[in-house]
Amino acid sequence: MIIDCHCDALLKMWLHKVDFIDDVVLDVNRQKWINSPVRVQCFAIYVPEHIPTESKFIIALEMIDLFIEKIIKPYSDIKWIKQKLDIEELKSYEKGAMLTLEGLDCIGNDLFKLRLLIRLGVKMIGMSWNTANLAVDGIGESRAAGLTDFGKKVIQLANQEKVWIDLAHISTQGFNDAIELANHVIVSHANSRKICDHARNLDDEQIKKIIEKNGLIGITFVKDFVVKKEKATIADLIYHIAHFIQMGAEDHIVFGSDFDGTDQFIEHLSAIDNYWSLQLTLHQRFSLKQCQKISYLNFLRHFPS
Repeated sequence: MIIDCHCDALLKMWLHKVDFIDDVVLDVNRQKWINSPVRVQCFAIYVPEHIPTESKFIIALEMIDLFIEKIIKPYSDIKWIKQKLDIEELKSYEKGAMLTLEGLDCIGNDLFKLRLLIRLGVKMIGMSWNTANLAVDGIGESRAAGLTDFGKKVIQLANQEKVWIDLAHISTQGFNDAIELANHVIVSHANSRKICDHARNLDDEQIKKIIEKNGLIGITFVKDFVVKKEKATIADLIYHIAHFIQMGAEDHIVFGSDFDGTDQFIEHLSAIDNYWSLQLTLHQRFSLKQCQKISYLNFLRHFPS
């Protein structure tokens, strides 16, 4: 069993008007998913930067509609995950799909919009996507500011509603501010900056803070987050996992592939049905208990409740 905390299939489905069942443009489609060991897949709502501000919330709702109409409703063996029990009650032949939000641009300064998204099933709130929004700066914003008062209200709401705050893409100051306030912390897709010096990766101090906060780190398969050389292999990814474990994060690692969010992947790990190759390598390198923790147990144990 594997749980994957991040993919952008909804974005591709919205952009390209493709169907979920078997379209080859998707790294995560029904056919590939059924042929993979992934039991639960998180689907991110990411509204592209070029969308006019006044249209962003509508696009977010359109993506939720796609999730329901194209992923949930047509298939009796795909269940909508809204709570931990939904995962625990999955039958052996069933898959689980969960909604997440990547970036707060779509809500502007309207907290009621975020409340609505949570009521529609969003279980993970990404505070930013590289650039600034009204809650916090992203990692790509030169100002590098932390949480605004509105951003603090977002975290208060997340704590009340028992949903994750996702610190992928956030500024360093924003990370420090948010990790102090949030009850349920995750970085859905990032690796180790010590192993690969990428701005979106986590330095050792951030890793320690996530461990202290009892949060989660989603190992990502984006090549530039894994190595600086031309090609990345599964063996290169293992170095990141080993470093996290060495740092004491064995109980805090999950997967956050970022399938459909990039075209720069690790060799033999570019779609959801390639998870078999990663699973094999994991079991060769780590103990059974460690593999179970990374694959699904850590996610389940930290699920907000």
